[in-house]
Amino acid sequence: MEQAVLKVDGMSCNHCVNAVTKAVNALGGIEDVSVDLGGKTVAVKFDPSKSSLEAIKSAIDGQGFEVIG
Repeated sequence: MEQAVLKVDGMSCNHCVNAVTKAVNALGGIEDVSVDLGGKTVAVKFDPSKSSLEAIKSAIDGQGFEVIG
């Protein structure tokens, strides 16, 4: 398993948290997703043989948020 912590711009409410969590969990190989609304971060634990960091970033971007780091 790998873990990544991504800085995400545009999250402001629980709806945002739910949208990001649902989008990332829909990918294969995701073990855990933790969104810190105050810190504007998304921590993801994933199996790199089933998912990629780029796919995770794309899923977040697809919900209308910008991964900035």
